[in-house]
Order: sequence, then C-alpha cells, then structure tokens
Amino acid sequence: MGLRPLLPSGPSLEEAWKADAPALRAAGLDAATVDLVVAQRREIDPQRELERLEEAGVRPIPRFHSAYPARLREISDPPPLIYVRGAMAPQDEWALALVGTRRATAYGRQAAGELARDLATNGVTVVSGLARGIDTIAHRAALDAGGRTIAVLANGLDTVYPPENRGLASEIAEAGALISDYPLGTKPRAEFFPRRNRIMSGVSLGTLVVEGDVKSGAMITARFAGEQNREVFAVPGSIFAPQSRGPLSLIRDGATPVASVEHVLEALNLTMIGAQMDFGRAAPPASEDERALMEVLTREPRHVDEVVRDTGLAAARVSATLALLELKGQVRDLGGMQYVRVREPAPAYEASATPPKQETTP
Repeated sequence: MGLRPLLPSGPSLEEAWKADAPALRAAGLDAATVDLVVAQRREIDPQRELERLEEAGVRPIPRFHSAYPARLREISDPPPLIYVRGAMAPQDEWALALVGTRRATAYGRQAAGELARDLATNGVTVVSGLARGIDTIAHRAALDAGGRTIAVLANGLDTVYPPENRGLASEIAEAGALISDYPLGTKPRAEFFPRRNRIMSGVSLGTLVVEGDVKSGAMITARFAGEQNREVFAVPGSIFAPQSRGPLSLIRDGATPVASVEHVLEALNLTMIGAQMDFGRAAPPASEDERALMEVLTREPRHVDEVVRDTGLAAARVSATLALLELKGQVRDLGGMQYVRVREPAPAYEASATPPKQETTP
C-alpha cells in the first residue's frame, strides 16, 4: 500500500513523508504498516535518495505530476510513483506493448522483429519488458528503425536484467525511456515481474502478444490490457507449437488476429504518423543474380542451400548476392543461414496531427 492512500487528492510527497502515525492510520494503513513506515523512515534520508537518483540519471515522477503518463494514471492500480531513465515524449501517446516468450521460435522472432519495425516506422512507440526473446527483439527492431521504445523493468533502474541487455538498455534510454516503480537498489525477483506488466499495458493503447504459452508473462500482460479496457492483439501461429497456445486462446476469446501492422493501425483507428520506410521497392534487382534470388526467396525462411539448389548458382555467388540484397533492405538474415524476402510496403495512410482520443475506464 505504501504512500498511495495519502496521494490521490493533494498532499505532496513531502507532506506524505512527514505524516505522523495518526495521519497514516487515518489514511487507511493498518497498525503493522504504520509501525513499519515510522521505523523505516528513521533510516532513510530523502535528500540523499534524491541525490542518488540524480547521479543515476533517474527522474522520480509522482502520479499527480503532469509528466506522469496520462494513460497509466487511468488504470485501477496506477503506481503512486514511477522512476524514469531517459525521457517520455508526447508521441508516446501512440504506444503499443509488444510482448512474448523468452523461448521464441524462428517464426516468432521474425514476426516480432518485423511488426516492431513497422510500428516504429509508423510512429508508434514500442513498449516491452527488456526480457530475453521477443522483448529484446522488439526493442532492438524499434531502435534499428529509428523509432521510440520504452522498457518497463521489474527492478530498480540501477540494475539491468538480464545483464546481457545493459547495452540495449542504454540505447533505449537515449531513444526512449526505461520505467520502473521500484526504487534504486531493488533487485529483480520473480514476484515482481507479473505486477510490472500492468504498467506495460497501462501506458499503451493495446497489447500485442506474439508468442507465449497459456500460462506466461505475455498472457498476464494481455489480461491486464483487457481489464484496463485496452485493445488486445495476437499473432496466429501453429496449432502444434506450445508458443502459439497463448495467442490462439486470445484470438478464440476475441483478440484481434494480426498478420501485418495495418491490422493494428486500423483496429486502433490510428492514421500514419510517421513516414513508411520503403522496403524492397526503392532498389530493384540490379543484376541477373539478384533477380534470380528474389524469385526464389519468399516470406517463409529458406536455407541458403535451398537457394543455391533452386537458382543453380554457385554457393559463393549466392552468398555474395544475399549480402548485397541485405544491404539494400530487400532480404533479411534470420540466423542459421535462413533468409526471407522483406515484404513490400503497404499503401500509405494519411498523416494525423493529433493523438487518438483517450478512453476512460468505466
């Protein structure tokens, strides 16, 4: 519960901090919590905490502050205080949470990467949780497309989990924001992750689940989105893949199936707010080798050995040509010597000058 009962109607954080035991009890805190607050308050120096935050490049934003995300304030259980490293921006009103499993399939990795990229190139901020798998792919794709992305952490912002994403976290702070409702020094714990998911869905217009089993963090985020009266989207997958059980169950329960970014933009009534990048059309095949490869490559991953076999070209020529096509943005290397043809851009939407109208929760 913390200081939340003291904050909804007006007291500042300073007033809440200095509240005596009777005021804490009047605010609804039980006796044990009041004793704990009073005891711990003697051991905490607020000024020193503010200095630590400044040294870490972290800004605390209370719920009643104008910089607090408006959509997050609407949910039934908004954090009374969030910590931000980086900066929120007005365009973050156009945000979508893109989440999924840590154990993504090749299909899931491809879908997450392309959808995150297309969202970013259409001016939509991509929100995820910095976890391994789909989250990492979503953040990276948004950054590579030159877009904004927000990572919501289940620990203090002086810690990055998983540790291999430290570099990615720094990039996100430069081109977006890291958010947490946990103070500096808080280490990640299993029980923190489900609760932070309400923030991911809360700052977003909707939540898109790429892959995940029926009992997964991605499904928890989708459940929060539904409870917050936000849109829920899901990428259909194989009926035989455990990673598709979650999205398929969401679709069965009424979630919008997504096969392209247009499905998301149309469902949210978003017009094109960023220039669509021109993939594939700007640089037509410049040689017979390039033309031959583009004819055999599809939207499904194909191994380089299949490409060699179907084109009849020498392996060295195929490898060199694939490298050139990748530089042109016409093919993508999925790893494991698997390649796909990047889809052609969809027809452009008209630009919009104002954010979509916010819905209030009933």
